[in-house]
Amino acid sequence: MDQTIILSIAGVAIGAIIGFAIAKMMERSNASKLIKNAKKSASSILREAKSEGESIKKDKILQAKEKFIELKSEHEKVISSREKKMAEAEKRTRDKESQVSSELAKSKKLNTEVEAKQKDYNYRLEIIDKKQEEVDRLHKSQIEQLEVISSLSAEDAKTQLVESLRGEAKIESMAYVQGKMEEAKLTAQQDAKKIIINTIQRIGTEEAVDNCVSVFNIENDDVKGRIIGREGRNIRAIEAATGVEIIVDDTPEAIILSCFDSVRREIARLSLHKLVTDGRIHPARIEEVVKKTQKQIEQEIIEVGKRTVIDLGIHGLNPELIKMVGRMKYRSSYGQNLLQHSREVAKLCGIMAAELGLNPKLAKRAGLLHDIGKVPDAEADMETPHAILGMQWAEKFGEKPEVCNAIGAHHDEVEMTSLLSPIIQVCDAISGARPGARRQVLDSYIQRLKDLEDIAFGFQGVKKAYAIQAGRELRVIVESERVNDQNAADLSFNISQKIQTDMTYPGQVKVTVIRETRAVNIAK
Repeated sequence: MDQTIILSIAGVAIGAIIGFAIAKMMERSNASKLIKNAKKSASSILREAKSEGESIKKDKILQAKEKFIELKSEHEKVISSREKKMAEAEKRTRDKESQVSSELAKSKKLNTEVEAKQKDYNYRLEIIDKKQEEVDRLHKSQIEQLEVISSLSAEDAKTQLVESLRGEAKIESMAYVQGKMEEAKLTAQQDAKKIIINTIQRIGTEEAVDNCVSVFNIENDDVKGRIIGREGRNIRAIEAATGVEIIVDDTPEAIILSCFDSVRREIARLSLHKLVTDGRIHPARIEEVVKKTQKQIEQEIIEVGKRTVIDLGIHGLNPELIKMVGRMKYRSSYGQNLLQHSREVAKLCGIMAAELGLNPKLAKRAGLLHDIGKVPDAEADMETPHAILGMQWAEKFGEKPEVCNAIGAHHDEVEMTSLLSPIIQVCDAISGARPGARRQVLDSYIQRLKDLEDIAFGFQGVKKAYAIQAGRELRVIVESERVNDQNAADLSFNISQKIQTDMTYPGQVKVTVIRETRAVNIAK
């Protein structure tokens, strides 16, 4: 039994040894196969790499050749372009050389001609000088012969002749001038009267009366309460939005709108009409309606200005000036509607200019614009006279110098430089002086001028005082012994302040203080 076990163990051991040997032999065989395969694969990869390298090398060589050919072509083009430019430059140079040569030849020819003409000129000058000498000699000999015959020298004879002719010419010229002046005076007065009368007869006028209040009619007094609103909030909102004072009193079925600005008054009237018609009256609605009405009035102002210039045949007027013309509809001067007055002056100027042989279109233009300084905007200097302000606006908006001067000179603030200016001044006076044109009583007008002068006489040192330009200016003459230059300036200011506080007047009053010093001696 033991022997069997030992034999079994020995057999197993021998089998394991044999198996191990066989495994080793198989492993070596596989390893040699793998090495062979690896060598084959490596040699194949080397062949492929070598083949690919050759291919890449050929491609790179081809690309390098193509690049070389391309660069060579570009270089040849650059060289060709440079050669072409050089050829053109050489051609231009040859042309210039040819032109210069031609100019030199012409210049040389001209120089030759000039030299020839100079020689001829000098020769003729010599001949003229010789002839002049001969004429002088003959003239001298003739004078000597005349002196011998008349027993007078040349200077004495000349003096006697001049004195004789001078006396006769003076007498005849004085008689001629006197006759022409008398004739001119007669004909000028007749022609001037004829022109003014014809002009007035050919203009149809309308009377216009304006003031600073408007009446807004209502159906019943219940509407007054709605307009006033709770604790007066509606009426305060209307006054704040329009700048118009609203007077609600016991007047039945009427509300008074008070404001010096006619445009604001019209905006307030239309706004109230819309609010009452709509029935909704509260602060928010009031602001909305007033804004819409303002836009409507502005558009209406522009339309009125356009219609006016079209009716008068005026073209090319600046839009801002057209707007100012439209605003004249809502402005009055002494109760006379400013737009109607300006239209009337424009027509008068056109007719008068045509009668005098001047440009009627230019005269109409100046007549229409002569009072635009009375409708100032918010940026205007209120101390500037309306004629000067209107002239400045006309210059700003490109009007002709004649028109600008006519506007500025129609109240004599500036010197007149054209015949158009006195025409505008005269027509303005005709329109304002027409009976019924202005709502101003003569007695009150004279009293206002007298009050102006009395205010000036109330100050010490005042010698004379004159209210001129329809009360627009007060000229004060002072005693030079009692008032010096500094006091004259103070006096002008004090008089203006006194007028401002004590009087009610339209527009502005200019106070001019004149101090004159005279030194007089008599020689006996």
